[in-house]
Amino acid sequence: MTFDLLTSALIFLAGLAAGTINAVVGSGTLITFPALVAFGVPPQAATMSNALGLIPGNIASSFGYREDLRGSGDRLKRWIPASMAGSLVGATLLVVLPAKSFELIVPVLIVIALVMVVVQPRLQKYLKARDATALTNSTVAVYCILFFTAIYGGYFAAAQGIILIGLLGIVLDEPLQKINGYKNVLVLFVNIVSAAAYTVIGFNKISWMAVVLIAAGSLIGGYVGARVGRKLNPTALRAVIVILGIVAFVRILGIHA
Repeated sequence: MTFDLLTSALIFLAGLAAGTINAVVGSGTLITFPALVAFGVPPQAATMSNALGLIPGNIASSFGYREDLRGSGDRLKRWIPASMAGSLVGATLLVVLPAKSFELIVPVLIVIALVMVVVQPRLQKYLKARDATALTNSTVAVYCILFFTAIYGGYFAAAQGIILIGLLGIVLDEPLQKINGYKNVLVLFVNIVSAAAYTVIGFNKISWMAVVLIAAGSLIGGYVGARVGRKLNPTALRAVIVILGIVAFVRILGIHA
């Protein structure tokens, strides 16, 4: 599929915005996915093309959070395989299942994640006061979150960053900025695996022109977003997450109405 100059410029700008938002919190897919569909790309092809195009932005945002992630290499090495495995399952589901069978739960997941983001500080204090070590920093809980969130990410991807931050924020006793850095790296590997699966399974369905345009925009946006996101204090970052999460919720309802 080819695009005229104006359409190409708009898709590039959508990639730029998505890369910026993904670096700060996530849900950038809710900009690029509707844009591609609006310009005539079939929904399944838009999902596949979008996943490939956002990878450069994921790389840029992960690099931008390198200071916050210093000393976390061993932890991420243990976590990444769970995200990759879940992503492979999700990418397979995209091909074999009807889209609506899974996407109906997306708004519910976003609402739950946003509630967790809002109540995270108080809930963590409560767990510490109750000495609820079975949940806080629980290895099993973390791996379950990584795997099942990656299934969703491999299938649809929209707002997976918000969901991941919301859930990890409950079970990890870590600063929100560090959790955001974890999110950027983990989402990068989710998108790499799902993009590889899409390329193998649905190569002919992918709009490679869209991939190039989104990739160029998201690369710049990922770098810009990482610089902006790291300067936000936890309260401001939490507010941004909630605002964008509400927007994501409304946009998803609009997409699937």
